[in-house]
Amino acid sequence: MTAAQDQLRALAAAVQQLRSDALGVAAFSRLAQNLPALQTALPARYAGVLQQLLDRLESSALFNEESCSFSQHDLLDSLQQWVDHAQAQLDKEPSP
Repeated sequence: MTAAQDQLRALAAAVQQLRSDALGVAAFSRLAQNLPALQTALPARYAGVLQQLLDRLESSALFNEESCSFSQHDLLDSLQQWVDHAQAQLDKEPSP
């Protein structure tokens, strides 16, 4: 298993912890922004999409569900989709 795959697994686990309120948004965001091997292994567009999702997630954490213009649940679903797409991208890459 590569370092990028390890980091993606850690991120996937963190998404689940965030869903279950075992991890806060700020801690999740710090973890998600500190994945150098994963960022290097994925096309640059992945970093941009992840940053947009993190910005929206951090904004949503400032408000309760009713006053926010987007659902935190939907953002978590989008983060899971990002993880799934990133996994598919890594699976395409030839193993070293």
